Amino acid sequence: MEADERYMWLALDLASQGLGDTSPNPAVGAVLVKNGKVVGTGYHQRAGGPHAEIYALEAAGEEARNATLYVTLEPCSHTGKTPPCTGRIIAAGVRKVVVAMTDPNPLVNGRGIARLKEAHIRVKTGVLAEKAARLNEAYVKYITTGVPFVTMKAAMTLDGKIATRTGASRWISSERSREFGHRLRRFNDAIMVGIGTVLADDPRLTTRLPEDGRDPLRVIVDSQARTPLTASVLANPLQTLLAVTSAAPRERVEALKNTGAGLIELPPGPDGRVPLPELLRELGRRQITSVLVEGGSALNYSLLAAGLVDKVHFFIAPLMFGGSEAPSPVGGEGVAQVSDAWQIRDVEISRYDCDILVTGYIKK
Repeated sequence: MEADERYMWLALDLASQGLGDTSPNPAVGAVLVKNGKVVGTGYHQRAGGPHAEIYALEAAGEEARNATLYVTLEPCSHTGKTPPCTGRIIAAGVRKVVVAMTDPNPLVNGRGIARLKEAHIRVKTGVLAEKAARLNEAYVKYITTGVPFVTMKAAMTLDGKIATRTGASRWISSERSREFGHRLRRFNDAIMVGIGTVLADDPRLTTRLPEDGRDPLRVIVDSQARTPLTASVLANPLQTLLAVTSAAPRERVEALKNTGAGLIELPPGPDGRVPLPELLRELGRRQITSVLVEGGSALNYSLLAAGLVDKVHFFIAPLMFGGSEAPSPVGGEGVAQVSDAWQIRDVEISRYDCDILVTGYIKK
């Protein structure tokens, strides 16, 4: 492995430490190297805080002069909540900047690189660009479309069931699998479920990790405003957003409003349900960059049918439930032909105790 890639891997590792905390900004890592020695490192820790390059420059001090800066995303050249990073890089006397990927944000998108070149700083781009884009896949989609990145997670048995015929589902997946699920919640801005899941399971939809339990926004897709006022998702109403239609009974809508929960009211779609494309656009307007969908099967199908799912995490446990009435992860009408199936690309398979995790991206 050449030196540029080695130092960029370090920068990517640093960037990953900011995942879940920087939204709606990207996760970025930076490494300063001089005479073959790392003299400063940093990563973007929270939205509104200093960028990765600033942390690295401050750590290096005078050693930044004539050093090479490795950064996972193009340095910004505009003033937002913080001053432009390019100015600090130039003032510090950095000799060369190696960038993994350009910033797709229209406010940046090549301008940062151009500013560095104008200051006679050597710039190299495209080092581990695909890895950097994958790390910030949610940011890339959000900043270019205004719509959040949607990940679907499910746990099912070997025969494709997410519950028994009586609705029992705890626990299909192993403890390690469930911990991974909580980490997914930790890294996403919002978690989305349908009203059927709320009525059947009364989930809390919180993040339960020993070291950090940051909870995502809870989004409940509830066309007819049927969420019980005693539901666990309303225990912390300020972290809950209910999506209903204008056809929902007014008394139920007002009762839910009175809990203090947020509420999005949209005209019903052709099927009488919450129009999911419009809901996602509204979440984007609220700077929600990533959504983790945890069911149920009706919501999963509707999102897939509308072409709104980007990524899947499916756990398969070594159990079999049987039963024609036992639900599967994706319900709805389904496809008529094999050729109509949703195809998964870039598939990765891993093990969590006895469970198998299949991860991949929906082929658009």
